[in-house]
Amino acid sequence: MDIVEHCGAPRYLHNDFPLGNPCGVPFDAQMQLEIMRLGLQMLEKADKGGSIERSPFHWKDDLWRADYAAVDDSNAEELRLRGERRRQQQIDDKAAGNSRASMISDA
Repeated sequence: MDIVEHCGAPRYLHNDFPLGNPCGVPFDAQMQLEIMRLGLQMLEKADKGGSIERSPFHWKDDLWRADYAAVDDSNAEELRLRGERRRQQQIDDKAAGNSRASMISDA
């Protein structure tokens, strides 16, 4: 089996980190290298698609979880308005012929 056949089906190395940090804590080169090594090792040894493994690393604290995707009475209206602005921006970008909507600011 060549490498293309071997890599054809998905494999997933899960890192339980906040979004935007898929390879570990910023500036922690040792952690980042080890996560890359684990991912490559998994690609080498996983003999079928759908393989899932969890990395042994943990984020420095779990405080990010409390805010991640939190919707409650304090922010529901703000999030609804952001969604409306985003949908309108996507409509405008599509009408302008853009193949992808531009990013929207948090402001």
